[in-house]
Amino acid sequence: MGLPKIVESLARQDFITWENAQPDKHEFVAGEVFAMVGARRVHVLIAGNCFARLKDHLRGGPCRAFMADMKLEVAAADAVFYPDVLVTCHPDDLQAETTMHHPTAIIEVLSESTAAYDRGDKFAHYRRLDSLKEYALIDPDQRRVEVFRRMDNGDWLLAASESSRGLILKSLDFVAGLDAVFEDVEPMPAARAPAGEH
Repeated sequence: MGLPKIVESLARQDFITWENAQPDKHEFVAGEVFAMVGARRVHVLIAGNCFARLKDHLRGGPCRAFMADMKLEVAAADAVFYPDVLVTCHPDDLQAETTMHHPTAIIEVLSESTAAYDRGDKFAHYRRLDSLKEYALIDPDQRRVEVFRRMDNGDWLLAASESSRGLILKSLDFVAGLDAVFEDVEPMPAARAPAGEH
């Protein structure tokens, strides 16, 4: 999420109407409008890798994957977001033109400026979606994938033991190894030891 944009406070539905006419993307939380900033190349590559593999995996089934240009309305949080990747299986969403409401899974690619928000407040908003079963966070710098999964009792569990295997979305019977998630993304260069240290 970017910095707040100077826009008169809007109701959520008024924001969606306004946003549909804007050349740039904005997110909305409780009356505040936030301008979104451009993503790094690695961010776009990783989101694209996940989307491409999900699209292929879901082909012919009742679910569809969407990328960053599709809005997600979280009515219970009075918010509208642009997830990096979302998957929905809901028939109403599959007919929607610009705004989804019932995602099964959401993937966010972390950046230094958004990581705390994606893990904290944004995840808290997403958890208010009854349809959401899994929330994945992908860290490009650490080459790490974390998946939070909703349990039968409504609690959320971090599937930490699966991280080394890549992106696993059990609700979609989907697995993408780390090499697939980070395809075409060069590893961060190793930190050099100070002179004299070996």
